[in-house]
Amino acid sequence: MNSAFCVAVHALICLNRRQEQLSSEELARSICTNPARVRKIMAGLKRAGLVETKEGNEGGYRFVGDPAALTLDQVARALEVRFVSTNWRGGGVDQPCLEASGMAEVMDGLLEELDEGCRSRLSEISLAELDSRLYLKQRR
Repeated sequence: MNSAFCVAVHALICLNRRQEQLSSEELARSICTNPARVRKIMAGLKRAGLVETKEGNEGGYRFVGDPAALTLDQVARALEVRFVSTNWRGGGVDQPCLEASGMAEVMDGLLEELDEGCRSRLSEISLAELDSRLYLKQRR
């Protein structure tokens, strides 16, 4: 998994909690990353209709969804995030032995199952629930 999902969830929690328009600079300070990275990630959320934007000096982002209805899986899908994947696979389909020719396909299937398991669990967690977890922890 790349960290875009974590940045997006952090930004959405921040926007939902503050209930106001925030610039990429303000979000970047909260997330501890740079504004260009925030803008790139927020573009995916905008395409998915999760945030609206305003251009210019007075511009920024505003959360437009229902935090109780928005699941973390929807956020991941908006960014096309894979949670379980690999950049390397051993073997090759043209190899003479079964392990070398078939392992990549078997591993792809396994990784897909694991990714779907993550998505299934994330579909059970709303942004509002995650927000509650965060602020419940702070009250202790």
